[in-house]
Amino acid sequence: MDQGCVLALTPTAQRDGVRLGMRAGGVNAIAPHAILLDRDTAAEDLAREGAALAMLQYTPEVAYAPDNTLLMDVTASLMVFGGPHALSHRVARSLRALGLAHTIGMAPTARGAWLLARHPRPAARRLVRLPQLRQRLQRYPLARVPEAQPRLAWLEGIGCHTIGDVQALPRASLQRRVGTALLQALDAACGLSPEVHAWVIAPETFERRIELNERLEHTDGVLHVACVLIEQLSGWLTQRRCAIQSMTLSMLHERGRHARPPTPLHLTLGEPAWQASHLIGLLRERLHRMVLEAPVIAIVVLADDTVPQPMASTTLFPEPGGTAADRARLLELLTARLGAERVRRPAPVADHRPEAANRWGDALSKPARLPDTAPGPIDPPFWLLDPPLALQTRRHRPYYRAPLRLVRGPERIESGWWDPAMALRDYFIAEDPAHARYWIYRNRSAAHQDHDGDDGQWFLHGLYA
Repeated sequence: MDQGCVLALTPTAQRDGVRLGMRAGGVNAIAPHAILLDRDTAAEDLAREGAALAMLQYTPEVAYAPDNTLLMDVTASLMVFGGPHALSHRVARSLRALGLAHTIGMAPTARGAWLLARHPRPAARRLVRLPQLRQRLQRYPLARVPEAQPRLAWLEGIGCHTIGDVQALPRASLQRRVGTALLQALDAACGLSPEVHAWVIAPETFERRIELNERLEHTDGVLHVACVLIEQLSGWLTQRRCAIQSMTLSMLHERGRHARPPTPLHLTLGEPAWQASHLIGLLRERLHRMVLEAPVIAIVVLADDTVPQPMASTTLFPEPGGTAADRARLLELLTARLGAERVRRPAPVADHRPEAANRWGDALSKPARLPDTAPGPIDPPFWLLDPPLALQTRRHRPYYRAPLRLVRGPERIESGWWDPAMALRDYFIAEDPAHARYWIYRNRSAAHQDHDGDDGQWFLHGLYA
């Protein structure tokens, strides 16, 4: 309701006989069960601003227009998104994700698209060639042109019911009687005069909030509302040519006497991303693993770690096994689904001792780069025993299922003097009679570290393929 009159209504109310402009008393008499809501212009402005942010993912040139309309110049975006038909469907899908009812018009001019969006037939709302647009506008009802409303009765009285009827009249005489606003609007729609727009500029930071009309007690409802903010975030990132490495979703709870601190959900990415579908997929996995401790009354999304968007790959042939971004997305999905504590990646450490040369770290963290070092005389195997297996000695030769013959070595490791796990070892590659190879070492005590005596204990530390 706006000033006591019906401004918008649901299909159910329309079936019950409610009409636009009807007073509140008439509505109560016809449909006493109807719920009357006062117009909230602040909420409308927020919704329009959010829609403009979301549309920035399709073009950087988005402008506000009267009657809750957005104008988008998609001239440079048509081929990127697969043509007019595919782009229309993607825009419509994003608007549905925002929970907004909409109609879409597409034309070579902004004013022409604005008029086509109000056409009663959906098939007639999309034209991409200027001659076709001018032909379509010839039959367009004059009653749907806002600039014609002040003199509509006079125009219809002289037989002008379409835009073509008006354009057929002498221009100078018509301008003296109806003014310049109508003719300028028709010229702009037909591409006969230039159009100037003030494009939307995205804010410096992204922190958007949605207050809920009802309390949410399940994460499915939280995800549905969060998708609205993620669509807006994707447009904001695209317009600023940024990507996020992490974001925070805060779920706010009751205030006052039963106040509780917000529940944060931190989403960390392996590779920078800005696509809404990817972010929503990760968020869905994380939310499905959560249990809300209290009802949610508001949701806030904060993009707190942004970086420049990575450049598109220019490789002619794709890398086998997928690109690094594909592997990072797999790690992100596994981490979101299983938890960060269950998905780990090796983190090499600058230590010569094999058992201390690796740690397990967060799968989404960047591994530390070690300084390049020259390889030793022996390449260690990838299969290491933990702990190393003590070997018997027969006739002064190490024995593992059979006598072992030393093939290469020694390679001496003296490291770890700074901690209790000091290593004084001589490593060898050994071979058994079946030609299987092993990585073994002879332990050297501190008392024998100045000579090459053979009185140390032998250990099997690794197996070669």
